Amino acid sequence: MLIHSPFLLTGTHHGRAFEADATYQATGQPKAVVVFVHGFKGFKDWGHFPLLADFFAERGFVFVKLNLSHNGIVVGGTGDLEDLDAFGRNNFSIELDDIGQLIDALFTPDATPVPAPEMDLSRLYLVGHSRGGGLVLLKAAEDPRVRAVATWAGIADVDQRWPQPMLEEWQRTGILHVPNLRTGQQLPLQYQIVEDYIANRPRLDIPHNVRRRLRQPLLLVHGDEDGTVPVNAAHTLHELKPNAELLLVPGAGHMFGGAHPWPETTLPETARFIAERTADFFHRQA
Repeated sequence: MLIHSPFLLTGTHHGRAFEADATYQATGQPKAVVVFVHGFKGFKDWGHFPLLADFFAERGFVFVKLNLSHNGIVVGGTGDLEDLDAFGRNNFSIELDDIGQLIDALFTPDATPVPAPEMDLSRLYLVGHSRGGGLVLLKAAEDPRVRAVATWAGIADVDQRWPQPMLEEWQRTGILHVPNLRTGQQLPLQYQIVEDYIANRPRLDIPHNVRRRLRQPLLLVHGDEDGTVPVNAAHTLHELKPNAELLLVPGAGHMFGGAHPWPETTLPETARFIAERTADFFHRQA
């Protein structure tokens, strides 16, 4: 029987509440812990992500997923992106700190609803999708508690290299809007995300950190028909860390067959395939 346990965290730097949940089988035996990080415009219960939690739990992991604090989700809200002011105030440093706070909570007795005997935190693994893939690379590079990392359609750089005229206009107005094609929303991005990147570049530079600081085993998973984060990102990351395992999935797009909402009770075939390969990768790290 699977246990699904939600819990709440409050950002130590920004004071905003954000949610996480853990899925596991209560066996009384310590299990490896997988923390899953969603991407840009994503959230922990997007589409088939809850089914991913069940999949990993059934294979002997504690699977923890979180809503990054400024992803637009409101605690107790609709479950979809609705706080666009928070969305606009997000930046990469906030997201890395959120992940770090979740990891700290896992290591703090009674800070999560998962009983300590159920977790083997010497086997703490991170997996991130899209922008979340870039985040888990950066977090692993700065946190030795992480033992292995997997990226699914992960970005290779947070520097978007926006054209200079766009940057100048963005700086002048203070805000840039990007469309959410799924909902029709115009999502705001405050210019502070650029300022945060410039101010914290050593921490946020994915190529530098993967090449120089990432010591953990790495699995890179990417669809060869990804129209959002082209497959070249996976090749770039592999060049930066040649001993990483590279899994290119023929015919797969950015969401590996998933969509939101996901009405089915089983994982999309491609999502299941990459979950199986990722679970195998983590099991081999024991």
